[in-house]
Parts: sequence; C-alpha cells; structure tokens
Amino acid sequence: MATTTAVPAGAAPGRASGPAEQTRLYGVCDYYDAESLLTGDERQVLGRLRDFLDREALPLLAEYWERGEFPEQLAKPLIGLDLMEPAELTANGTARGIYQGFRIFELARTDASLATWYTAQAGLFRTAIRVGASAGQQAEWMPRVIDFSLKGVFSLTEPESGSDIAGGLSTTARREVSRDGDTWILDGAKRWIGGAATADVLAVFARDVKDGQVKAFLVDREAEGVALEKIRGKTALRMMQNAHITLEGVRVPESMRLHNVNSFRDVAAMLRAMRSDVAWIATGIQAGAFEAALRYVTGRKQFGRPLGSFQLVQEKLARMLGNVTASLSLVVRLTEQQAKGIYRDQDSALAKMQTCLLMRETVALAREVVGGNGITLETDVARFHADAEAVYSYEGTHDINALIIGRALTGESAFAR
Repeated sequence: MATTTAVPAGAAPGRASGPAEQTRLYGVCDYYDAESLLTGDERQVLGRLRDFLDREALPLLAEYWERGEFPEQLAKPLIGLDLMEPAELTANGTARGIYQGFRIFELARTDASLATWYTAQAGLFRTAIRVGASAGQQAEWMPRVIDFSLKGVFSLTEPESGSDIAGGLSTTARREVSRDGDTWILDGAKRWIGGAATADVLAVFARDVKDGQVKAFLVDREAEGVALEKIRGKTALRMMQNAHITLEGVRVPESMRLHNVNSFRDVAAMLRAMRSDVAWIATGIQAGAFEAALRYVTGRKQFGRPLGSFQLVQEKLARMLGNVTASLSLVVRLTEQQAKGIYRDQDSALAKMQTCLLMRETVALAREVVGGNGITLETDVARFHADAEAVYSYEGTHDINALIIGRALTGESAFAR
C-alpha cells in the first residue's frame, strides 16, 4: 500500500500517494493535529482507504454525480477493505470510536454520497441492530452486518413526517396470532431511504395499532407488498439512491421484530448515537471543500499573480480553516465522551447543528474563491457545495437540534404540541 504524502502546515494539500516525509494523513486541514489521537495501525487502515479513494473512486465521481447514479463498481472493493471492524484493530474488542469517526471523515472529504452510502450500513443499520435487537438477534445478525452479507437500511422518515416523526409516524403494525406463529402486518410508506434498492432488509419503524407504541421490523426488500420507487430530480447527494417505499399488507414474522424497540424512546436512543456520524460527515465535507479550494487558488493565476496571494482570498481561506478546525475539535471531543459511555441528546444535537452551520459557510466560501469554475464539477467544489445542503437537513434539521439543546439548557420544551 502506498503511503499518502503528508502536507506541512501552510502548504497546499495534494491527493497523490507516494513516499512521505512523515506519517500524517491530514496535513493542513487538521491544523491542530487531531490525527495524533490515532494509533499507527488506525492510520494504516485509513491510509488503505485513502489509497483506494484516490485511485478508484475520485476519477469516477464527477461523471456519476452528473448522471445521478451510484458507481456500483466501487461497492464490492470498498466493502473488501474491511473498514468496519478491521482485523488489525479488533484483537481486543471493537474498533475505537475515534477511528470510526476518522473513517467517516476520510470518506466525506472525498465525497458525501460515498460517506452516506457507507454509514447507512456501518452507522444507521448497525446502530439499529446494536440498540434494537435482543442479545440472541445480535449474535445472529451482527457478524453479517459487519461483513455486509446482510445489508440493511434505516427506514424511519415518512412522506408526511420528518421532523415530527416522533408523534407523526403513521406506518402501522398489526399483530396476528395463529397456529403458524405470530406475524405482524405492516401498512404505510417511508421516504428518503438511502440505499434501499440494494439492501437485503429494511429496518422499518411502525406504530403498533394495539398499544400505540413504535416497534421496529426487518422487512425483506423483496417481500410481497413492498414497492420501491427511486426519488429523482435531486440537486444534492445525486449519487446516493434514495427511495420512496410503499408497504401494503406486508407480513413479517415475530422473529424479525427488533425485540428491544418498544417505544419511540428506544428509537431516540438510536438517533442520539447516529447524529455524531453526520457531524463527522459535515466535518469531512468541509475538509474536502477547503482542500479543493486551496489547490485551486495556489495553482490559478489572475492579474499575473496566484489567486492565493490576494488578501481577500487569504482571509476566506483562514475562515474555512477555522471552521474545519472547530468542527474537527467538536466531533473528536464528542467521540471521546461517547467512548466513555456518555450519550446525551443535546451533545449529539449540538455537534450536528454546529458542524452543519460551519459546513454551509465553508462550502460557500470555497465556491466563492474558485469563482465561476466553482459551479463546475471539474474542481470538486461544486459537489461539496451542493451535497452540503442535504447533509444540513438529514438526521435532524438545524431547528430541531437547536430545540433539543434549548430544552437541555432551560428545562423547558419548546417543541410544538
């Protein structure tokens, strides 16, 4: 495996692989060296991912983004990199949270759709099993989740309920007991479900008609009564394939119900864990946009001088770097807290809200310093600029996360009743 060239502070970052004077992966975009928290083995695995992304993924991204298709030829080799629980990192347990965060960061600094696609399995679906499944179910399913032999997606959002899903979830589950065993019948619809078309199962959340509580089920994607429709016309995350799912009389055995999900409180525990992943994605997008802008302004000349030599450009670069550094510091500290078992709604909400606010400004500044070329796919900036809008909204909008934080600060809930 080639070693990624390290970038000294103050130099323009390159993406090429080759001999390095030092072992750092992230150079100037990691100004305070959060990477130093990684072990040598963790950096080695991330370097393996970097090498793959540079050689195999990066040349395809502009074309597939414009086509609105996912480059399926990347899926199998990306899974084959063994990134979720790499053997060299799991001799004494699971891979550390800081490694998992930087894995997301590395994917997102290359492309937001790639990061979203991978975390749909490694983050959302894995969390659904880890939090929602019984011990017996976990023993059966988790090894298959980790090696992708059981691919799944998190199916919560509905056509008429996004931010208000806690009270507005309308997909129903009706239990039917017969001599053949317990069966649940699901009816309803889900929307914006990324990766559904290539999943084996859909982790569907539905309201039990008997007790009004939310339950969760693993639904075979090809089960009778399941219909998927690709959502078209998107202007962000164009490579990520999102689906509208219709469920009509879908029968699911009791054995495929996630036995530890018995109310929306259990779903909230999943969201609490998953929002940190989105904050890492937002941070990685900023790093990718910043690096692309820095490459451009150090190579492009106007008025006989490099763009990077102008005061106004340098001020924008400094603001972008400040945003990336602040975001990286935030997600690293959140991850450290979660590694200690500290999971609070307001912590993940704060990280998601703030990194996405800074992401929006960072990608806008990147597009600005690249000028007219910033709206073309050639410089990479346009992808980050457009994709940031989707990340800003999913896994909790700005307003919802702000209200979660406000409730923790004041002890008063300002959510609509």
